[in-house]
Amino acid sequence: MVPGPDGSGPKQLVFEFILQGFSDRPELQAAIVGVFLLIYIITFMGNLGMILLITADSRLHNPMYFFLSQLSCIDFCHSSNIVPKALEHFLCDRKAISFTKCFVQMYIFIVCSSSECFFLSLMAYDRYVAICTPLLYTVVMSFKRCLMLAAVMYTAAFLNSMLHTTWTSSLSFCHSNVIDHFFCEIPSLLKISCSNIHKNEVLLYSSAVVHIRGLNLIIIGSYAYILSTILRMRSAESKQKAFSTCASHLTAVSVFCGTGACTYLQSRTENSREQDKMASMFYTMVTPMLNLIYSLRNKEVKVAMRRVMGRKKVVK
Repeated sequence: MVPGPDGSGPKQLVFEFILQGFSDRPELQAAIVGVFLLIYIITFMGNLGMILLITADSRLHNPMYFFLSQLSCIDFCHSSNIVPKALEHFLCDRKAISFTKCFVQMYIFIVCSSSECFFLSLMAYDRYVAICTPLLYTVVMSFKRCLMLAAVMYTAAFLNSMLHTTWTSSLSFCHSNVIDHFFCEIPSLLKISCSNIHKNEVLLYSSAVVHIRGLNLIIIGSYAYILSTILRMRSAESKQKAFSTCASHLTAVSVFCGTGACTYLQSRTENSREQDKMASMFYTMVTPMLNLIYSLRNKEVKVAMRRVMGRKKVVK
């Protein structure tokens, strides 16, 4: 027991949290576990395979596939950070997570979410340069510049996560240690804090605006120019190829931004608890799988996979 911040009385120290998950719908638990496990296996194996494929095939060593490999790496870490622990809590009676592990999970989650947002923006810019100014593509998107951009994005994501995690972990949790969620996410932790959370809410909302609306502005700006360029193309095949690539990327962006906005930009109400969980499930599990589908739809990736499979057959 320790004195409260206002000196009003003792406060109970919290050493662990209880993750409720989807406890309001126990009849759906078996189905949820099955869906979670299937999505995780597809995401885990698919993104790991994509990273190995892009690394192994020299024909895929260009800016577009460099960003795709980074996105696969982020999705691999994002999914592995959330899903195994969620499955463990679904299958076990004890649903506790230690204070330290909770905030480590939060830190990794924010790093992955921020990085994904940044790299989706970079990929939109990459498509803009490739489609609208193809003759300058190798100059504008040189390997050195891509590495520099990636380093800047990761640094910004780590710093952003450190700020959020530090501010949230410094709060007092004295009313309850039960988190009404399936992982340690900031809004759920703010609900059970007995500290003044105003500055945390302002930081969270401001960060969401910068990430989600900033991403939207970059996407809208890039695709406005891309659409204008595609409509001027004479070849129907070129138009179809450009539209196919852009449509897959836009689908991933729409799901990521839409579900993220539902969680971080809407008003906090009791009625939104289950909606928040479903939205979180989409951007922690479904978006990584959609990004994988976006990668697999690429023609050069398909050709590279056939080459790899062909080599295996020859070796056998």
